[in-house]
Amino acid sequence: MVTISVNDLVVRYQSQGTEVPAVDHVSFTCKDGESIGIAGESGCGKSTLGLAIRKTLQENASVSGEILLDGTSTLSMSDVEFTKNIRWRKVSMVFQGAMNSLDPVFTIKKQFEEILKIHNFNGDHKQAIEQAISSVGLEQSVLDKYPHEISGGMKQRVIIAMALILKPAMVIADEPTTALDVLVQAQIMILLKRLKKDGLSIMLISHDLGIISEIAEKVGIMYAGQIVEFGSTEEIYKNPKHPYTIALLGSIPKLNETKNIIPLKGNPPSLVNPPTGCRFYDRCSQAMEKCKIEPPKISTKSGFVMCWLHE
Repeated sequence: MVTISVNDLVVRYQSQGTEVPAVDHVSFTCKDGESIGIAGESGCGKSTLGLAIRKTLQENASVSGEILLDGTSTLSMSDVEFTKNIRWRKVSMVFQGAMNSLDPVFTIKKQFEEILKIHNFNGDHKQAIEQAISSVGLEQSVLDKYPHEISGGMKQRVIIAMALILKPAMVIADEPTTALDVLVQAQIMILLKRLKKDGLSIMLISHDLGIISEIAEKVGIMYAGQIVEFGSTEEIYKNPKHPYTIALLGSIPKLNETKNIIPLKGNPPSLVNPPTGCRFYDRCSQAMEKCKIEPPKISTKSGFVMCWLHE
């Protein structure tokens, strides 16, 4: 089990002499045994948030704020110390587009062995690999195959098994069902739910609120680099407060309703020069004059919402 506390986290990318805040003053807590979902449209900062927690950001990124794992600050750790004590051992990650991350010239077994070697695993390598493969419902024969010899769904299961091989307390899963057909998506979700039932905490990053609802106890809604609403899954889905959250939930088609989906007008703001007030201001039908000045952070039953409507 692991508790993650993110406090006032800012991640900036250097681009052509300009700093772009991809994650801007984000704070939340995920306690022992809980799973969390991070939702929002493409480019809102979801993946950058996951990479920051796992310290796998690009070289042109700068980070400030605080990330605590079980009370220990990870941002102050050297990369060597983080790899030795945290990465893959306490927190691992299933990367976006993971199916393309397997090396085509090595067998699956060889790629598992490489992970164990890099992280100085002293136990029985053969047993650890076989247990990891079994935990995701794959046959041992998969280990002798090359990536091109297995299906997309099997590749995704292999990637999840790699994330689990050192038995971490939490897995950050970044769009784990993207580019999979509907049946394989269902299989991956059944697998994640079973792993969660076995005690694994999951941070699920997705634009699909339906998938998040199946896994997470808490949900953070991201927009333009900020978490604009955070709370329990039940509260977010049954009583959404931020206009962006309401719009996201309203975009999900329902089989028992025939009403048309109303699309959001406009585009997210540029993060090169973000507005000082609410970043959803130009697209919000309920915007007020003071929304231009500064978005609030108002406490709710289980989290917070950055919207003056709930002052």
